[in-house]
Amino acid sequence: MNDACVMQPGPIEVEVARASLAGIVQEMQNLLFRTGFSTIIRESHDASCAITNAKGEVVAQHIVLPLHIGAFPACCAAVLRSYGDDLHAGDAFLINHPYDGGSPHAPDMAVIAPIFVDGNFIGFCGSIAHKSDIGGPVPGSCSGQARETFNEGLHLPAVRYETGFQRNLEIERIIASNSRTPELVLGDIRGQLGCVRIGVQRVEALATKSGLARLLACYDRLLDGARLRLRASVAEWADGDYEAERFVDDDGIELEKPVRIHVRIHKRGDEILFDFCGSADQTRGPANIRPSLVRAACLFCLVSLIDPHMTMNSGSLAAFEVRLREGSVLDPRFPAPVNTYNPTVHALVEAVFAAMANIVPGRGRADGCGGRSIIVGGRNTSAGKAYVQYELFGGGGPARASKDGVSGTMVNQANGKVTPVEIIESEFATRVTRFELIPDSGGAGAFRGGLGFVREYLSLGDARFSIRSSKHVIAPEGARGGGAGRAGDIHINPGAPDEKRLPTRYADYPLRDGDRVRLVTPGGGGFGIARDRAPERVLADVREGYVTPDGALGDYGVAVRLGDAGWELDPRQPPRSSAA
Repeated sequence: MNDACVMQPGPIEVEVARASLAGIVQEMQNLLFRTGFSTIIRESHDASCAITNAKGEVVAQHIVLPLHIGAFPACCAAVLRSYGDDLHAGDAFLINHPYDGGSPHAPDMAVIAPIFVDGNFIGFCGSIAHKSDIGGPVPGSCSGQARETFNEGLHLPAVRYETGFQRNLEIERIIASNSRTPELVLGDIRGQLGCVRIGVQRVEALATKSGLARLLACYDRLLDGARLRLRASVAEWADGDYEAERFVDDDGIELEKPVRIHVRIHKRGDEILFDFCGSADQTRGPANIRPSLVRAACLFCLVSLIDPHMTMNSGSLAAFEVRLREGSVLDPRFPAPVNTYNPTVHALVEAVFAAMANIVPGRGRADGCGGRSIIVGGRNTSAGKAYVQYELFGGGGPARASKDGVSGTMVNQANGKVTPVEIIESEFATRVTRFELIPDSGGAGAFRGGLGFVREYLSLGDARFSIRSSKHVIAPEGARGGGAGRAGDIHINPGAPDEKRLPTRYADYPLRDGDRVRLVTPGGGGFGIARDRAPERVLADVREGYVTPDGALGDYGVAVRLGDAGWELDPRQPPRSSAA
């Protein structure tokens, strides 16, 4: 038997390698969340970890944020371009440049460390995590009115952060001097470094146990297997050409101009092409996204339609084609701003799902709430230190072809968590005075959209407020006759004489001590004709507080009354028509 045959691992060995690598990445992820200094990492979980091969291709990732599967290879490619002939054990690199590397925006900083086994470079361990503040004109570094990347904080190309396991303190001093929250930023970076070092040690031990050649052969089999699995699933779908489009409210600069995201899908056999050339030109404001994120978003859609538990790696990314137009919102030219990329990705994902509904029967869905974040910067009234309160929110999930939408959740590729009220109030100069679901905010349908929520804050000191949101102007669309979800909104001092309604994206609004901020998140769109929803299900919605009695009658044609045992169907209501 020749060496090539000996080195070919069998399916059991490949599965053991896959599970071992997945376990390593999971351990890295848990360490990162437990050692995070900022609420962004330890509470919101805005971070991911991965293991790559020597080409920078992801062979294992713990999927917290699906877009990072496209960001890791681009970040590793930047390291290889600059240091490919000068990599050593004990090195570690920093990079957060969206154009030189693959970070979605500059606050997402990557820590990348090479793995060496018996003197052989075999790949990288890496982590990407959002930073509380890296400078720029507004706290949090995410200005909704940025006009170029230079308005978005400190940008690092691939730079050597550690040599011989010793940190470069000069780089740390540069980062600290550019941040409003230097202790948090450096603490989070060091937490990333620690989890990456554990990952390197675990991969080295796995290579020693399995044999380096056999582990690398498993790498290749994992990449090939993921690619072939996805293409085999695509081959089962109907051939065709379909298109769809969605719009982002605005780019933060031209507030009356929606941003078009258009996709044409060409599917033949086991090949599928996503053509986005019909999308808008790159925007003046920070609504642009980089190509690596476009590909990752398309993979997210495919995996969601096939099997959400299937293995995802760079082999999956190679299983389909993406066509972009240079100078467009999805392939912008440097230095176009990119920091508010998430609403654009949500629009892209929903356009792809809308077009794919014609290819994959029974997997249709409406639109969800999109994504949003609020950022409040100020000084703690007791300690006097600067703080940045950064929170991620969703709203109502989309109704699907066989299920209602989930209420008060993240949707699509966004997968962070809402920071607990107790943490917010204990760490920042604010009080959460209201946090509740909004009845009737989910789009009506045979399957109802998920509910959005309202969250209201009382500012306990002077601060600077920014919001990056979506679907405040263009509501989440329903599908197959379902109703639209209720749009979102943001108000300062609602109901007061000085009330102000902010646009979808706004940077650096001055909050005063005692001001109130009310965020209303959108509901998800409904699926199917509302009058086809069983009266008993509408009654259950009323009893749960998801639908009001007026909404039950107006949207669903179901009359309810308050009886001795609570809400009940009104026996006097006339028969309903399915014609919505």
